[in-house]
Amino acid sequence: MTLQFKIYWSFRSPYSYLATARLVAFAAEYDVDAQLRIVRPLAMREPAYFERMGPLHRPYFFMDTKRQADYLGLPFRRPVPDPIQQDPVTLKIAKDQPYIRNISHLGVEACRLGHGLAYADSVSRLLWDGSVDGWDQGDHMAKAAASAGLDHAAMQASIDSDPDWYDSQMLANEAELTEAGHWGVPCYVFEGEPFFGQDRFDTFIWRLRQNGLQKRA
Repeated sequence: MTLQFKIYWSFRSPYSYLATARLVAFAAEYDVDAQLRIVRPLAMREPAYFERMGPLHRPYFFMDTKRQADYLGLPFRRPVPDPIQQDPVTLKIAKDQPYIRNISHLGVEACRLGHGLAYADSVSRLLWDGSVDGWDQGDHMAKAAASAGLDHAAMQASIDSDPDWYDSQMLANEAELTEAGHWGVPCYVFEGEPFFGQDRFDTFIWRLRQNGLQKRA
């Protein structure tokens, strides 16, 4: 029996990137239907979060993401440019966010076309593995789409024809995540039960095994 679950995921989340390679490998090996759901970063959903954040939060966050990448054997560096436009000192979030809005729309379109997880894997590597400066320039995004079996130009044309529809899909995904009982990403949801964070991946797999998880034929 194919087990179905949803993954709530953001392009700006380093922990989403750190979880994706394992998700791709897992979905290839096991009889599962892994449905990616793109949400906006917390910086857009709740900008005041950064105003409340304690002084130890960011230093630990930067240390932990690099440490976890090293532990998983994944190359890691924060994206250049940052998909979110944010003052590095005050942490104030800019009103307009063209980078993250468009790249999230592309993720929604990839999901609509049935290639969501592959696209998230390809683009998150482009953003986070440190191999590219200026991921938004040239043909980097087109190559990332092609590696996931998609046509970037066709995807962009679809988005440009009705960007508000893609915004509505992300809002619907965020409402689903809230209904499942969480707000963060990555979050895996199986039969209404949320498992938040790349460090809950093994616990999530344990729950799937309890429900008859099988390898693909």
